[in-house]
Parts: sequence; C-alpha cells; structure tokens
Amino acid sequence: MSRRDALLLRATALWTFFIWVVFVRNMLKDHTRGTAFKVVHFTLAAISVALGVAIWRVATRARTRDRAGTPS
Repeated sequence: MSRRDALLLRATALWTFFIWVVFVRNMLKDHTRGTAFKVVHFTLAAISVALGVAIWRVATRARTRDRAGTPS
C-alpha cells in the first residue's frame, strides 16, 4: 500500500472518530431527545469508531509489511 493510500485511510479513521465524539458529546448535553434515539446513536457511534480503529490498523499493518518488503 502506498504511503498516500495509508494516509487517506488514517485521515478517514480520524475524521470518523472526531465526528462521533463531537456528536456524542452534544447528544449528552441534549435533554430533548428520547432514550431510543440516544441508544441507537450510541450504538452507531461505537460501531463507527470500531471500524475506524480497524481501518487504522489495516493501514498501519499494510505500510509496515510494505516497508519490510514482505509479500501481501
């Protein structure tokens, strides 16, 4: 994987994390939303952050493998 591709994946992971952290923080302050809304969105946040972590790990592993010169 090229450095540029890995950078794009990492930027996507960071952006996902940032967006969900801001949304959850704002949702915790909002007392006009119902419990069901909050549960659904907390679940979506957890899944999205987990996917962001997975994307970060894939990019890191691919770059490490490419630098070491081992085949995919």
